[in-house]
Amino acid sequence: MKELFREDYPKIIDALKAVKINNLFARAVVENHVSGRVYVNDINNPTTFYVVHPYGMSLLFGKHDNQEFNQAFKKYALNKNGLRDSHEWMQAYPEKWDSALQQLFADCSIKSSENEPNQTKNIIEFNTRVNFKFNPSKYLELKKGIKIPRIPAIRTGKKEFENMQGTVIPLNFWDNANDFLENAIGYSTYYENELACTAYASFIMDGFLELGMETVPKFRGKGLARYTCSRLIDYSLENGHEPVWACRLENIGSYKLAQKLGFDDVLHIPYYRLSK
Repeated sequence: MKELFREDYPKIIDALKAVKINNLFARAVVENHVSGRVYVNDINNPTTFYVVHPYGMSLLFGKHDNQEFNQAFKKYALNKNGLRDSHEWMQAYPEKWDSALQQLFADCSIKSSENEPNQTKNIIEFNTRVNFKFNPSKYLELKKGIKIPRIPAIRTGKKEFENMQGTVIPLNFWDNANDFLENAIGYSTYYENELACTAYASFIMDGFLELGMETVPKFRGKGLARYTCSRLIDYSLENGHEPVWACRLENIGSYKLAQKLGFDDVLHIPYYRLSK
């Protein structure tokens, strides 16, 4: 595995655009919308690629049988060098990678349902990632049942960008507040004068807007996420963007929320949690 310099990222754009699963987070890195890392098997003539988004999502794609790269990648995936202090969530394309990875990780993998809590070292955990497809007519019908809170959502500004708490927040997907305000969009909802929920564009490109959303735990169950996300979906439709949603199948809350917002479950793919 060799890390690619930013000025060499254009070498892999065509290969990345040929990936048929949700890859907007990887394109955000390769097209220099956000800082990340790119690894390849060969600097001058790359055929195998690994793109890491700063949030921790990653994409492995290209030639699946570069054995030297694969063995180096296994060490990376298990964090044998100790360079990472958090795990990464990886998807791979094309499907040939799935059998190759099953063989590569045969002695160090486990299903998420069988893993013990907090067991993250020297283990590759198998999960499932769901890609959804937005259904406009379904959304318009479901939207009728969305309750508007006493304090309607506002456009996400610098204050909300910097103060929203949680994991899936704009701060983890955009380099800074100015970057977000110039290149993205979001809506935030307050509850009893506290910032409670933010729905935002984690990526916008080629007519697609991928939704990110976080609700402060103590404000969950009040319908704020559904309402706030609907504001962002309305913005997307008004501005010619197709809303995009993807999540782990194991994330029941996100999965059910997607369905309540008119998204259809269309594709399940293996999702690998790499060791930290």
